[in-house]
Parts: sequence; C-alpha cells; structure tokens
Amino acid sequence: MSNTYLGSNQPSHGWWYLTRRVEAFIANLAVTDPQARDGETKQAGVRATLNRHYYKLDSETANSMLTGAWAKHLRVRPPRDVDVLFVLPWDVHDRFQARAGNKQSYLLQEVKDVLAAEYAESDMGGDGQAVVVRFATMPVEVVPAFELANGQFWICDANDGGCYRLSDPRAEIAELDASDQANRGVTRHLIRMMKQWQRHCAVPLKSYILERLAIELLRTWPYDRSYFWYDWLIRDYFAHLISRIDGGIIMPGTGEWIALSDAWAPKARTAYAAASRACEYERENENVLAGAEWQQIFGAHIPLYVG
Repeated sequence: MSNTYLGSNQPSHGWWYLTRRVEAFIANLAVTDPQARDGETKQAGVRATLNRHYYKLDSETANSMLTGAWAKHLRVRPPRDVDVLFVLPWDVHDRFQARAGNKQSYLLQEVKDVLAAEYAESDMGGDGQAVVVRFATMPVEVVPAFELANGQFWICDANDGGCYRLSDPRAEIAELDASDQANRGVTRHLIRMMKQWQRHCAVPLKSYILERLAIELLRTWPYDRSYFWYDWLIRDYFAHLISRIDGGIIMPGTGEWIALSDAWAPKARTAYAAASRACEYERENENVLAGAEWQQIFGAHIPLYVG
C-alpha cells in the first residue's frame, strides 16, 4: 500500500500490527474483477430492456443511472445487489395519474411485467419502491423515477396507499465525493468497514445512514487520516453512532429528515465495547487478541493474525 497512509508520529513501542491489519482488511473488502463484471453485465441488460420498451432505444446506459454502492464506489465483497434508477417518460406518469387507486403500485407492476418478459426465469420481487430482478448471482434493484427540472427525481413508493418521494442521488454522491477528497480517501474506507459490520452482525441500519454518519464524524474527527489511526477511527465511529440514538439525519439535496430510532443500539454498543478492547490490544501488540475482537465486529474479512 502507498506510504501516504502511514502516520508520521507512530510510537516505536506499540501498534506493531495495526497498519498491516488495516491494509489486509481493506483489500479483503474489495470486490473481485469477476464480481464486478457480473454486476456490470446484469445491470446493463436490465437497463437495455427498459430502454427498448419505453424509448424504442437500444442502449445500456441512457435514461438511467447507477445508484447506491455501485455509483458511490462503496461495494463490499461479495456485492449484495446493483441499484439502478431508471427515468421513465413523463407520458407514463400522466397515464398512471389518470387511474384510480394506488398509482405507484400499478406503475411498479408494469415495470415488473416488462422485465419479467425478458427475464422469465428470474424471480421478480419488490419492496414498494423498487422492482428486483433476482438473478442467481447478483440481484438488480430497479427504481422507476421521473426526472424534475432541477435534476432531482420523483420515485415511486407504493406503501400506505402510494405516493411519490423526492430523491437526489446526485447530491448524495457529490457530498460523499467532497468528504472523501477532504479526508484523503478515509470516508469511503470507513463506510465500507461499517457496511461489513452491518452485514456480519445483521445490523438493522440502512447503508445510506451509515454513510451520512461517517461524513458527520469526519467533519470534526481530530486525528491523522492514516491507517495507523484506523483503530481509533472505528471505535470513535461507534461512539458517534451511539450518540445519535433516537436522533435523525438530513438527506442532501432534498432536506428529508430520516429518524434513526434505536433498534440497532444494542449492536452498536457491543461493537463499541469490542472496538475499545481491540484498540488496547493493538497498543499492547497483542496480535491475536486484537484480531479476535475485530472479528467480533467484522468477521473473517479482518485478519485474526498478521505477520
């Protein structure tokens, strides 16, 4: 790894294993080339299918954009799915507005039917906001949307009788990019690590919430942006998360307030305790003891032992 991540004030008596452990952890989080190609192929086919139906256009990219982890460069091995926002023509909006009942549910059903005609062997499903093509190796989640003049989108929400919700994925990406640049790549590293915690410990928090809280923390986090400080970074992230119990976040662009609740709080407290112990073991050069604590949080992606 590049020496730009090595801290300049490393004590000679402790933390012998930390930088190497972090390097290995980050490498283990990266998706493989075959996984990346698989996701790219699947999402391109889905986008092309919708373009042919709604625009009579043979394109794998037009009228659509990647969102979520693939757009934000936050994928974690193995990637769980690919998120696609597909922009429908406004005459489709007008056609469904003329119908009575849950317009958004009807629209999602139409998109589902279009995709099912192409992917007959795929298990189609949805969560009230997306249509999911459940490929065997990697699902593709499609969010139908209508683009507004200001570059934001209306997306379908079929829950509770149906409505359109405002979304601004470009603003989310722009704010993430700004934070990552200001923090020398640490923002994306931290988010990927927290997504691995989310997965390994089945934490009931959405990924975009983990992202927002990472950006929040790094605005004021006082230490060097180097691998040598990542043990404290992880510990302090969990402390920040705990401080936000029953709070909320504001989404970029739309200003939407998202309540955080507290269902995830016990797992955050457990992770904070394990991270605190791991920090002490790293300081004392207790290689395996530190690794065991980290693995409680992140699983086998982080090494138990580093040479």
